[in-house]
Amino acid sequence: MAQGGTVGTSLDSGVLEGVSRLLEPVDAELARRYPGDPGTRQPVHTVYVPADVVTPGTVREWGEAAGALLDAHAPDAATLAAVLGMDEELAGPVHARLRDKLRREPVEDLRIDFEDGYGIRSDDEEDAAAVRAAELIAAAFAEGAEGPAPFRAGIRMKCMEAAVRDRGIRTLDLFLTGLLEAGGLPDGLVLTLPKVTYPEQVTAMARLCEEFEKARGLDAGRIGFEIQIETTQSILGADGRATVARLIDAAEGRATSLHYGTFDYSASCGVSAAYQAMDHPAADHAKAVMQVAAAGTGVRLSDGSTNIVPTGDRAQVHDAWRLHHSLVRRSLARAYYQGWDMHPGHLPTRYAAVYAFYREGMRRAGERLAAYVGQAGGEVMDEPATARALSGYLLRGLDCGALDAAEVAEVSGLDRAELDRLAGR
Repeated sequence: MAQGGTVGTSLDSGVLEGVSRLLEPVDAELARRYPGDPGTRQPVHTVYVPADVVTPGTVREWGEAAGALLDAHAPDAATLAAVLGMDEELAGPVHARLRDKLRREPVEDLRIDFEDGYGIRSDDEEDAAAVRAAELIAAAFAEGAEGPAPFRAGIRMKCMEAAVRDRGIRTLDLFLTGLLEAGGLPDGLVLTLPKVTYPEQVTAMARLCEEFEKARGLDAGRIGFEIQIETTQSILGADGRATVARLIDAAEGRATSLHYGTFDYSASCGVSAAYQAMDHPAADHAKAVMQVAAAGTGVRLSDGSTNIVPTGDRAQVHDAWRLHHSLVRRSLARAYYQGWDMHPGHLPTRYAAVYAFYREGMRRAGERLAAYVGQAGGEVMDEPATARALSGYLLRGLDCGALDAAEVAEVSGLDRAELDRLAGR
């Protein structure tokens, strides 16, 4: 034992240097593959509208249709609470905020669809629709644009399968070129690649983005895209290997999110039409694989949709709302913070479920964060990873309009900048 009662060490500096040299490649690989969440706002949903149907007024019209349905079938907080089984005290601010949301930002993420929702058209017709889509997206993001605008918007092109590949690539080229001619690629641009079966199809999409950037003098990596998980091969390859992580890697850093396609994936598993749903065991398995593969990569997740729409008499609307609300709640509890909405009538229950999710947990999350920051202990001893999750939860609530900064500061003692820091943004 060294003098003074201190204990010395046995490993010399050469050993430490050797370990560092050994792990340098691993350190670099971890930094490359697992950069963490990008720290930006994630939409709570994506709305798909066929390219031949979308108009400059689509977002506003969806909000108006959703508001009219709310007025007709849940005009006040008490009715909403009764329909959805929500606490009446919670339903008050939820109802008020979702009504405001339908006026201010009814659609957070708009996808103009050139795939299943559009179908096969003549080349002249799809060419014209691609050019028009670029004009609509450019106008939506233009400074001083009138009416409510989506936070994110873009197109879903046709897939990379041989039968439609050339058509999909041409539509992508026309759309991106049209955006540049209209003033540039907007920050809110999103592209979606559907029906992926092999990593090579993702690599092909990455190469197209790269070549377009070179052709138009854009910064390398400027164009990213979403990958839709709609086939069994995108989960388990022919060789028996899990595929999702390979798809992310094949995107060469351009993958922004993974979207689960409820009905195509269910059908590819042989699930009969009556049982194709977001909560089917086949869906849960696929999404669990997606979740683990994407964790830490910065690639986000989106759940799918329900095809049960709230139409008909009040009883039918309420039944459809209860189903949709329960599915959205289920997704949120499983950390799928985004999903698809297929009909304006889904917007009231999308925002009711999302807003209730964040409002009912706001006080508890704020108190736990306050205790963590103040090292005050409390009923739960949280760790840094949990503090990141708690602050991320509050930030998501702020981003979508479920919460406001003043009430979050009241329960947590933290402002937006402090929440960003705790969340690692």
